[in-house]
Amino acid sequence: MLNTYRYPKFEYRTPPEMAAPGRKGHYPVVVVGAGPVGLGTAIDLAIQGVPVLLLDNDNTVSIGSRGVCYAKRALEIMDRLGCGQALVDKGVSWQVGRTFFRDQEVYSFNLCPQPDHHRPGMINLQQYHLEERLVARAGQLSNIDLRWNNNVVSVAAGDNGATLSVETPDGFYSVSCDWLIAADGARSHVRKLLGLDIEGRVFMDRFLIADVVMQADFPPERWFWFDPPFHPGQSVLLHRQADNVWRIDFQLGWDCDPEEEKKPENVIPRVRAMLGDDRPFELEWVSVYTFQCRRMRSFRHGPVFFIGDSAHQVSPFGARGANSGFQDHDNLAWKLKLVIDGKAPDRLLDTYSEERGFAADENILNSTRSTDFITPKSKVSLLFRNAVLGLAGKHAFARALVNSGRLSVPSYLTQSRLNTADEAPFSGAMVPGAPMDDAPILGPDGNAWLLGALGNRFQLLYFVDDAAAIDGRTAVALGSLADDAVPVEPLVVARSGVAPSGLKTLIDVAGRIAERYDATAGTAYLARPDQHVAARWRSFDPLKVRQSVAVATCNAVPVTMEAQ
Repeated sequence: MLNTYRYPKFEYRTPPEMAAPGRKGHYPVVVVGAGPVGLGTAIDLAIQGVPVLLLDNDNTVSIGSRGVCYAKRALEIMDRLGCGQALVDKGVSWQVGRTFFRDQEVYSFNLCPQPDHHRPGMINLQQYHLEERLVARAGQLSNIDLRWNNNVVSVAAGDNGATLSVETPDGFYSVSCDWLIAADGARSHVRKLLGLDIEGRVFMDRFLIADVVMQADFPPERWFWFDPPFHPGQSVLLHRQADNVWRIDFQLGWDCDPEEEKKPENVIPRVRAMLGDDRPFELEWVSVYTFQCRRMRSFRHGPVFFIGDSAHQVSPFGARGANSGFQDHDNLAWKLKLVIDGKAPDRLLDTYSEERGFAADENILNSTRSTDFITPKSKVSLLFRNAVLGLAGKHAFARALVNSGRLSVPSYLTQSRLNTADEAPFSGAMVPGAPMDDAPILGPDGNAWLLGALGNRFQLLYFVDDAAAIDGRTAVALGSLADDAVPVEPLVVARSGVAPSGLKTLIDVAGRIAERYDATAGTAYLARPDQHVAARWRSFDPLKVRQSVAVATCNAVPVTMEAQ
């Protein structure tokens, strides 16, 4: 029981396979695990028209605050799913982080220093609030069948799909599916049932989470201390969450007794030493955790996909867990939709493991570096770390070495085989494979944001100065893209004017789109359904657009030496 939150109890309903004897249930997609990533996956597929059966072995949301920080890219994905604003409204938005060595600030950063972005660099929100809002969103979608207290006890996977045995309060039943998505966390039961391994490194250290309820006028920032006077020789992290709940992480060392450290009589003195005797507070939730950096070799095994913590795990420093998991389903859902609809070959699904495997390696590398800096494993490492911190207050080169947790940023999939290489020079970050930058627009429905107009389908951004000046031949060529087997929606991005009938016009009201995409009149960008750049050109050629769509969907015919 928490002071600031009452856990919902979701209703169990007898599955139709049990209510009607002899009925066999078959579903296009079954998702196991209704945590943040499983819920996000189900919602993502459902809004693209794919029916989903979502199974969870519990009947409530996560116990304790657990995941706290959700990055700008995750919020943009949540916007695409229709629940971003609810999360921002409840969460604590922040941009600035500060790092202290003993009692001196040595480093600060701003996650989003540029103006004209819709979402903040990060919000802090207890995981139970996040899950409750995702459950509400899932309940709005008629093609999600969310079943609580449905525990998967066996899985058989083959060339034609998977069959699951599920235990409920009413007994057992079986369902089959074409595709199975395991989103059942770091201890994935599906992974164990299939006899699959996960490999990596466990870090020999422990941290205490103390969520406290208090009134404080501290700014909404991330504060991290190395060797502070109130917790000498260790590190401490402070975050503000919703409802005046503050997350404090105390480094404990490997030799501590976790059960002893969780006792209030041991937690309260640590918090009081940090906050002072005069500030009242109440303990909300306490936990001790270790962490690890691990991943499966492949995230796809035939018809079974592993996603989020079931596929890869990182230390909490950098907020890479749920943020990475949301990017997993952002990558998988559109590919699965195309394959289900017969518009892309099965091999497109292999690129989920390729692209998100690359992202997992990147996250594990950054997380490992952060953890090694925060918890040095030798006297030499500790001396180096403290020397860097001592110099960071005065020297820029040392500040670049300070690593209190490189915070989650989306991966640039620049090596993906789904990209089309540039034919002309461009500047800026919007390279093929990049997650697309946001910017303000004036659209047909009024003031809005670029990413709000993108997603769930292939789209072509065509840049012009005056939309009204587009000639008839170009207008017809743009419009014809929407009639292809894999349709492409054309979007005219202009400084002014209205495009010919049938074409949607986005006005670049602040000039930020042209700036961030290095766009001049005639420039065209092909956007993937997950809001990544697939290709870009200095002039619009419908044939090249179609070729790039074929590449991005694995529909292009591979070129062999004989063909050359």
